[in-house]
Amino acid sequence: YKFRDLTIEELKNISKTYPNFTFSMNTYTFKDGSQKDLLNFSGTVPVKYGNSYNIPIRLWILDSHPFAPPICFLKPTANMGISVGKHVDARGRIYLPYLQNWSHPKSTLVGLIKEMIAKFEEELPLYSLSSSDAARQSELLSYIAKITEGETDMKSRSKTGGKSEGCFNKITVVGAGDLGIACVLAVAAKDVADKVVLLDLSEGAAKGGSMDLEIFAVPNVEISKDFSASADSKVVVLTVNSLGNAQTYLDVIQSNVDLFRGIIPAVSHYSQNAVLLVASHPVEVMTFVSWKLSSFPKSRVIGVGANLDSERFQYILTNLLKAEVLAKDAWVIGEQGEDKVPSWTSCNVAANQTEAMAARNSREKVANRAMEVLKGKGQRSWSVGLSVADLTDSILKDKRKVHSVSTLAKGCCNINSEVFLSLPCVLGSSGVIEMVGLEEDPLVQEKLQSSAGSIHDLQQQLKL
Repeated sequence: YKFRDLTIEELKNISKTYPNFTFSMNTYTFKDGSQKDLLNFSGTVPVKYGNSYNIPIRLWILDSHPFAPPICFLKPTANMGISVGKHVDARGRIYLPYLQNWSHPKSTLVGLIKEMIAKFEEELPLYSLSSSDAARQSELLSYIAKITEGETDMKSRSKTGGKSEGCFNKITVVGAGDLGIACVLAVAAKDVADKVVLLDLSEGAAKGGSMDLEIFAVPNVEISKDFSASADSKVVVLTVNSLGNAQTYLDVIQSNVDLFRGIIPAVSHYSQNAVLLVASHPVEVMTFVSWKLSSFPKSRVIGVGANLDSERFQYILTNLLKAEVLAKDAWVIGEQGEDKVPSWTSCNVAANQTEAMAARNSREKVANRAMEVLKGKGQRSWSVGLSVADLTDSILKDKRKVHSVSTLAKGCCNINSEVFLSLPCVLGSSGVIEMVGLEEDPLVQEKLQSSAGSIHDLQQQLKL
């Protein structure tokens, strides 16, 4: 367990509050067939529903606890039937707003069980069976036991044959706001992936755009509130942004950090070989946060950065300013927003210093004109969604195409701090394969160092 002391402290509190619970270490089997030894505890919780009932439950603690919520099940006896409802499915898996909005240190196991009791008092999850029903229930219970006890019928799994889910190009988009929906639609339109999972972390039933996706049944798109639905994703796209009542810019970012603390460990657990693609704001900081919380190698945590700006920049140079030769090596780099700068990955060497100076001045004039045009282009959800689809396509198909994305900039341009900035990078199935060298330009390096300094100062004020 990554956070052993915090986990032990929580279990001590459970033992004090609910002394009937017993603890054990067992093998848990996930939906994709992968297994892991996990700490779990089971017992009964008191529920008043007219009469008083003791509801048997079992909670599995993930190894990234307390930054990821536990997996919760009912544990009915042979004479109990499961009442499928908004908080319980047919297998006895428990779903609660508390789990969906899990965020350490605000969320605790004791708090979870208290909400579980409150929700069960609104809608009792179990009912008594007649003797004939109990006999039919035994077969269902044996199936449920295989899930909740961590057993798997691997023989029946192997008989199904065909392509396993892990072999598909699967993408998970976290967040069902406008940006998340735009990413799903763009990825679906470009036929980038075999399957797209939209993790809708909002409270209550699916609403807004995610509900419309369900209504109109977009092919190969699954909508879920369960992190386990993201298992074995090749790319996980982060689009969530906190909508809290923060008063300052730092408070807004801290609110986003707190949100990510409940998301990144969970998606990292279910997709341990994924590339994390961050589109949340501010992208440089949130990419850094994702890297730290996931413990993934730097190559597999990238931000959308200035990919959209670079593609637009090159298009403007080629089609509006008729400078196609320049466009091939032109990039927008640095910090997303007003501090981004144009740069070049190569430069034709002129015959003499005078010609070189003239060529540089000419190029800078064209670049300045292109940047002025670029300023008038906003970054709407659908345009960022298209950029995300573009990046995802390069990763899944191992295209080894160059994109300007947020990557760890330490060691580049004399930057010594751990900050993420947009730089031209070759993308493939493992994320960033290599960084493309930039032409040496003192002014560009100065701007990058300035951005790195301000971002690092901001990160130092955050509580990770």
